Amino acid sequence: MNDTHGFTLTRRGALVGGAAAASAGALPAEAQTLTKESPTPTVPVAFTVNGKRRELDLDPRVTLLDALREHLHLIGSKKGCDHGQCGACTVMVDGKRINSCLTLAVMHDGDAITTIEGLGTPDKLHPMQAAFVRHDGYQCGYCTPGQIMASVAMLQEIKDGVPSYVSADLTAKPRVDGQEVRERMSGNICRCAAYSNIVAAIGDVAGEDLA
Repeated sequence: MNDTHGFTLTRRGALVGGAAAASAGALPAEAQTLTKESPTPTVPVAFTVNGKRRELDLDPRVTLLDALREHLHLIGSKKGCDHGQCGACTVMVDGKRINSCLTLAVMHDGDAITTIEGLGTPDKLHPMQAAFVRHDGYQCGYCTPGQIMASVAMLQEIKDGVPSYVSADLTAKPRVDGQEVRERMSGNICRCAAYSNIVAAIGDVAGEDLA
């Protein structure tokens, strides 16, 4: 159908336009007035980080990694791939290691979080930190915080009897050997390829020669 101004109106176009108008009218008045400039609502989040209670008001889409780095200025945990594939962002939540780039901060309200800053100090290194220094378990150092956090958690997993993919007997307590360590640390990538030194550092802490 053509009008006098040359505009073509089809039956399909009329139906689509009518549906759009009807759906817009069905929206609540406050939703219709929202604009791109409207602020995103924030939610309160409280957790214990490195032994201190921290309270934040966050966009619910903020990851735990960004909350730690951008809001609490704990920049030891690194943003590597931001896809949970490199392990540079590894922290411990209630004693368990996680990739902090893959979880939302609001999901950890009330949890106890440990980052590399809470593991040791320059004057009193954690045994794993000291072992990384002794065995030169780093080169550029970018992945090192995540490697150390994963190493500490991994040894605790073995101590707790948690089996891995390469554990021969799922009912027996795993051994700290080269195969177990390499499997359990496979989610932490070292782009400088200091893997042999990292394994040696882990073995040092565990009292095993894994070189």
